[in-house]
Amino acid sequence: MVEHPIRPVYDENSKILILGSFPSVKSREANFFYGHPQNRFWKVLAAVFGAEVPETVDEKRAFLLEHGVAVWDVIKSCDIVGSSDSSIKNVVSNDLREILNSADIRQIFVNGKTAEQYYKKYIEKEIGRKAICLPSTSPANAAWNVEKLVTEWRQICK
Repeated sequence: MVEHPIRPVYDENSKILILGSFPSVKSREANFFYGHPQNRFWKVLAAVFGAEVPETVDEKRAFLLEHGVAVWDVIKSCDIVGSSDSSIKNVVSNDLREILNSADIRQIFVNGKTAEQYYKKYIEKEIGRKAICLPSTSPANAAWNVEKLVTEWRQICK
């Protein structure tokens, strides 16, 4: 069983919540979200908000808070082989009330189909809120280039 090592990023000014499935090995090593250098999350968000791509963990945290974005993952702990979403078993979900009780989250988004699958299975009914599924920023989602991702992800600003 692998425990999620990263605390959620949010504050009372967060308006949108973006949920991934579970952090990759690289993200767990970096102790921050989307730590794999090939993941397009930071490039896409920077383009959506017309900002510089944050590089350090401190810059990334500040970037999220500055833009009213909360980030966490659907899964609190699971059995997983490496970073393979398809190997995920024995899921325990995170309790999103920690964020939802502190911030005025207007919309929840999930980053990719795996996050959507586990959100629908474990969280949606519990909190009574649907999430909008955005195409995954993972390098495994090779069908989507950065430009296509940015176009689709722009809806987080609406």
